[in-house]
Amino acid sequence: MDNAEEKVAMRESKRRERQSALEDSDNDIGLCGWLLVALSILLMLLTLPISVWMCIKIVKEYERAIIFRLGRILRGGAKGPGLFFILPCTDSFINVDMRTITFDIPPQEVLTKDSVTVSVDGVVYYRVQNATLAVANITNADAATRLLAQTTLRNVLGTKSLAEILSDREEIAHSMQSTLDDATDDWGIKVERVEIKDVKLPVQLQRAMAAEAEATREARAKVIAAEGEMNASRALKEASLVISESPSGLQLRYLQTLSTIASEKNSTIIFPLPMEMMQGFMKR
Repeated sequence: MDNAEEKVAMRESKRRERQSALEDSDNDIGLCGWLLVALSILLMLLTLPISVWMCIKIVKEYERAIIFRLGRILRGGAKGPGLFFILPCTDSFINVDMRTITFDIPPQEVLTKDSVTVSVDGVVYYRVQNATLAVANITNADAATRLLAQTTLRNVLGTKSLAEILSDREEIAHSMQSTLDDATDDWGIKVERVEIKDVKLPVQLQRAMAAEAEATREARAKVIAAEGEMNASRALKEASLVISESPSGLQLRYLQTLSTIASEKNSTIIFPLPMEMMQGFMKR
């Protein structure tokens, strides 16, 4: 936990340093720049109140505005939400959406560690954490994050076997999130969540896995049937020992069998007789 907190603190300090370096621009516009700013203020005052409608801008609650004065970012960083003021001719601004953005990672053909080709897709949730860095450090943060997510998915899954991909999706998603978050930190982007949506296997591999699973189930069923036969034979052996100790018990068993046959309304009833009775008739 201490190492993780130290990494987060170092990351925050580096981000603040980069942002402060970008924002220290008002004092570097030079004499010509200050003259242009003064002319812009004079023009605004001369065209009042019409110029007010051009100078006052509004950004929504989920947006931030990065103001550029003569091409340099103003001190103070992003403006908003609400009203902010710009000078005509010398100032321009870019709106940055701070809401969480979701995109699907297209299916990627990946060769796993055990040389199996699978098609894997996923979904990524991210948001702009620092609007200044997202504008100043990269051309298109959204496109860059999408391409980086595809590459990271291929790289992470390439180090896993097929069994690990199918069983350890949460661990793979957490590893991808950590990798993406570290890579996009310089862009002012925070990757909040990564999920593996689907893992598609080749048809031949699906058939082989199905045949293997079916064979495993059949083998287990045969073992269970054999164990049942063994238990039944042991029970029959114990029953025969009990009946052999009491000859009258066998006769009671005959009567129970007759009662069972009669209850089923059969037209033919077979009544077993002891062999000793038949031997008596044969002697006569």
